[in-house]
Amino acid sequence: MNHTIDRLPVLVLFPHSRCNCRCIMCDIWKETEAREIDEEQLALHMEDLLRLGVESVVFSGGEPLMHTDLFRLANRLSSGGIRTTLLTTGLLLARHAEAVGSAIGDVIVSLDGPPEVHDSIRGVPGAFDRLASGIRALRRVRTGYPVAARSTVQRANFSHLRATVRTARSLGLNSISFLAADLTSTAFNRPFGWPADRQAEVGLGEDGIATLDREIEALVLEEKDLGFVLESEDKLRRIARHFRVQLGQAPPVAPRCNAPWVSAVVESDGTVRPCFFHPPIGNWNASALPEILNQPAAIEFRRTLSVEENPVCRRCVCSLYRPS
Repeated sequence: MNHTIDRLPVLVLFPHSRCNCRCIMCDIWKETEAREIDEEQLALHMEDLLRLGVESVVFSGGEPLMHTDLFRLANRLSSGGIRTTLLTTGLLLARHAEAVGSAIGDVIVSLDGPPEVHDSIRGVPGAFDRLASGIRALRRVRTGYPVAARSTVQRANFSHLRATVRTARSLGLNSISFLAADLTSTAFNRPFGWPADRQAEVGLGEDGIATLDREIEALVLEEKDLGFVLESEDKLRRIARHFRVQLGQAPPVAPRCNAPWVSAVVESDGTVRPCFFHPPIGNWNASALPEILNQPAAIEFRRTLSVEENPVCRRCVCSLYRPS
């Protein structure tokens, strides 16, 4: 494998540092300082992004729609032929539906369950209704506009997977994907990770895992070969395994992933990471992105990284794999 990065198909940008939800499985909402990547900063890096062959930019964070003018960033990227995807809580989607429909390629909304479950997890009364209103507004702007859902499985919703799928269908979404809640990493504004008691609040006990197993198998039977749920049967079952690992009932096993070779994450303060979960390798406010990615320490990180053996990778709840 070539550990020098000449092409970077996927770039994840955190345009804004804060969030407008108070989710129980994430600490980003505890961030009090509002930081943004502005258009001038992005413009400085556009030549490098084009030279690296960036195909897709995913706006993540933080809530991207809290940005002062996210759509100037999106238009700057699209002018270079780069597709954009918006990951959003959906709370501001109705307000910005027209701009989203014209400037953003597709949207992925967070959906944590049927209405009452979703609102409880988000910590925002009426969050589901605002999400639904935003989807309707976006579809009025552009009929057939692609909107998918992503759901994070944890203690508050593990028994509602099928209900979550039905809810996604009722919203007219194109698809839904599931992943387990991250309990151990330093991502999502948790620089020191979570202590054991906090992990237990979000993770599952033994009885919960047994219920999750049954829910997954029932979901597999209901959704077999339909394609609305993006995960394969094996990937759905990995979600339950993740919680077994937390209880010491199974050894951690890394997913198939080559994210550090095909993508990078740039946070709102310019911090560059090889993925959400590994330590920073530089800051694009101080150096050009190609220089950061191909500095000796970054190349050595990739050269010595064994995804199968690395403790961070072995506990990872998601993965990105793109064939070379």
